Amino acid sequence: MALCGLVVLEATQQGVRAVDLSSAHSTRSPQIPSSVPSKGEAIDPAISFSVDAPDAKTSALSAGKVDDPQQPLSQISPNQVAASVNAWNGASFPVESFQAYTSPFGYRQSPSGGYSQEFHYGLDMAAPEGSYVRNWWGGKVVEVSDESNCGTSVVVESGNWTHIYCHMEGHVETDSRGRFMLDREGGLQIYEGQQVVAGARIGRVGMTGRTTGPHLHWGLKYDGNWVDPAYVLQAMYSGQEAASQAAGDRLQ
Repeated sequence: MALCGLVVLEATQQGVRAVDLSSAHSTRSPQIPSSVPSKGEAIDPAISFSVDAPDAKTSALSAGKVDDPQQPLSQISPNQVAASVNAWNGASFPVESFQAYTSPFGYRQSPSGGYSQEFHYGLDMAAPEGSYVRNWWGGKVVEVSDESNCGTSVVVESGNWTHIYCHMEGHVETDSRGRFMLDREGGLQIYEGQQVVAGARIGRVGMTGRTTGPHLHWGLKYDGNWVDPAYVLQAMYSGQEAASQAAGDRLQ
């Protein structure tokens, strides 16, 4: 095992597994290894960074959209994202009690079985069912939904960024204030139009929608184009580690 900040990278037969050592309520980002395996090498979801464009036969797994034939991918390079590391110091890792990255952004075999390939528009993070989901960046809730493959979901806009949280507990209701996601057991009531700060609890990990196990599907868009969340998490980790080191240097 190698200790890396708040996580341990544990060797497994499948590759490397990131184990979060921080508290269950931490908003810091577990490390994602920056290296990409060579072709044919056993890979771990945490280190698979696909940026290939989908063909017309792929389907989206995102809030409010079912079987969208093709959606635009951002041309932002990982270097461009990483160049903004100072901007991510206030961002929150989106799930408590994180266990592992289970399905990366990009092409994958359909989780429902068979040999068909589909494009996965997000990053899946395993966590125990009922674990709280945290808002990545401060912004406005623009959509709550429970009628798509995404299951019970919340969509937040933060400037040019849109972040999507899928497969959560609860359901959608409507009252005089409008539509809202209600999770009574989790004590959550999230309205469309509501402002949410970074790190705020906006849901809990569940199994609603199209899923084979409890996890958070986290999708990111920039100016309407899909972005691989792994790039952003890597930049967050680097920025937060740099900030912690700088703070430590000032105390010495």
